[in-house]
Amino acid sequence: MGSEEKAYFIVQPESEGIRADQFLVQADPAHTRSFWQKRIKNGEVLVNGRPILKSVRLKGGDQIQSYLPKPMSDSAQPENIPLDILYEDDNLLVVNKPKGMVVHPAPGNYTGTLVNGLLYHCKGRLSGINGVIRPGIVHRIDKDTSGLLMVAKEDYAHQFLAAQIQAHSFTREYEAVVYGCLKQEKGTVDAPIGRSKKDRKKMAVTYEHARNAVTHYSLLKEYRDFTHIRCRLETGRTHQIRVHMSYIGHPIAGDPLYGPPKVIGSLQGQCLHAKKIGFIHPVSKEYMEFDSPLPEYFMQFLKGLPQTDQIE
Repeated sequence: MGSEEKAYFIVQPESEGIRADQFLVQADPAHTRSFWQKRIKNGEVLVNGRPILKSVRLKGGDQIQSYLPKPMSDSAQPENIPLDILYEDDNLLVVNKPKGMVVHPAPGNYTGTLVNGLLYHCKGRLSGINGVIRPGIVHRIDKDTSGLLMVAKEDYAHQFLAAQIQAHSFTREYEAVVYGCLKQEKGTVDAPIGRSKKDRKKMAVTYEHARNAVTHYSLLKEYRDFTHIRCRLETGRTHQIRVHMSYIGHPIAGDPLYGPPKVIGSLQGQCLHAKKIGFIHPVSKEYMEFDSPLPEYFMQFLKGLPQTDQIE
């Protein structure tokens, strides 16, 4: 398996009864259904440690393991990049990522990423679950989203934390500034997200080849043309908060993909901050929670917004 890297998935209750090939396409949209069918046929996909047929219906709690082709690029290289680490032990780290930093190497961004800095800081001791390009990365946030990220040093810790995310027991709270005034102080957006048919670089609310997505939001403070909100993720889809808030008519300020054509350039991307994460520690089994202060760019934007006479 020298030219391949591990892939690991846990089937959640809502996916009970789905065919194995269908589940894998949803869990890993970067690869086609025919790709996964071929790997299943070749015995390269294991469910609970055993090869399966593509027609097998999965059960909640099933553990799927396979291997994926490694990215064409070489391994990410260690770089001495300053990191804002809120917590670290032998199993994991909690890192506060600044706005503008890419999480892992990708075309156009092979250096200066969070992974490059982590490899240097941890002396290469990171989970290998996501391969040589994304070592230790349990979950991601977008380049222009600031805030907290969980990083695993060991495969066991990675699998334990990833299972919490898939079971929706991993606390993830964000704060954002959105356009307009919300009709209600609290709400939930329950709308599936998949790749946009019109623009493959974007995600969209759709019912074709989509995964369920749930975002809970609440009002923190109203301004004349904007609202400061808190969002809690129940699921973790690509661009989830950005897509959901745009879907209900309140896109995030500064968002170049899902906001209005006239982008607020001074924000240099969406005004979105991953403020809080909470999880059960993989070894101590204790619940841990971390909070990140709103960054300077976020606070400055709020200070510059015209006030409204309405209550907070």
